[in-house]
Amino acid sequence: MTIQEFKNQATKELSSSPSPALDIQVLLEYITGYTKSQILLKRDEELASEKAEWLTQAIKARKTGLPIAYITGHKEFFGYDFLVSPAVLIPKPDTEILVEKALDIILEKIDARPDSLLTICDMCTGSGCIGIAVMKNLIEVHNIPFDRLPKITMVDISPAALEMAEKNTEKLIGQEHPQAKSLFRFTRSNLFEQVPWRFDVILTNPPYIPHTMVNELLKDGRSEPRLALDGDITETGDRAKINGYELDDGLTIIKNLIPQIKEHLNPKGTVLMEAGEYNAQATAAWAKNWAFKTQIYPDLEGQLRVVEFK
Repeated sequence: MTIQEFKNQATKELSSSPSPALDIQVLLEYITGYTKSQILLKRDEELASEKAEWLTQAIKARKTGLPIAYITGHKEFFGYDFLVSPAVLIPKPDTEILVEKALDIILEKIDARPDSLLTICDMCTGSGCIGIAVMKNLIEVHNIPFDRLPKITMVDISPAALEMAEKNTEKLIGQEHPQAKSLFRFTRSNLFEQVPWRFDVILTNPPYIPHTMVNELLKDGRSEPRLALDGDITETGDRAKINGYELDDGLTIIKNLIPQIKEHLNPKGTVLMEAGEYNAQATAAWAKNWAFKTQIYPDLEGQLRVVEFK
């Protein structure tokens, strides 16, 4: 089977996909190692049997709704190649605004505090994409010397997610900047339950989607972990209820998290929390109840996305 023959066959099979051409392109680039231009130039090249078989199985998996990122095990975020699996939420471009705002805040704090090191918490870290992208950018773009880099604590309730965050830290930090890898600490915890420290900056993308909306999202076979999506779960892992009625606003975890943040944020500290178009305004309102000053930032599509409070 040639590359072009595969493309023709896969286009027919992925007719129900919202992005068949992109799906096919990403799969071909991954398995061949070719660029988009090379794939066009080599369209009559025969695929090795093992590559053809992998592509056949990949198309079958994609037809079930499984995201391309889970099939290849990779997803680009903030320009960096992250490892992913169904144990973690796939990093989304919308979350990049949180990283951008975090860098602005962190750089300002580094300049303002020449005699002390910042401490950062990446709560609900998942793949580790937020904390790692921040650190790589500080090192590679802003040239912050090692003795001025912050220490980052990566926290998640899922041991499988923490394992993925550690793998990404080794891949993206340890291999190129081994000294900086020592600045990362990994802690399994239900929010701040097992976290005794206080921080200058807390970054978090907690579950914030309403329960029934999660049910609808997962019907397409995307296989993203409910634990990373459903905002209507209590600290014990049960569906949140009030007076016997099940909650469905996606705010339960956020409402539990904000008072804990109050206890773990250093004076003059800053929080950036992704709450999405579903809950950005409600999150800001709840944070104000805890005496925080808030500001909401939109994502690239103009949807309310990230809440800053301090």
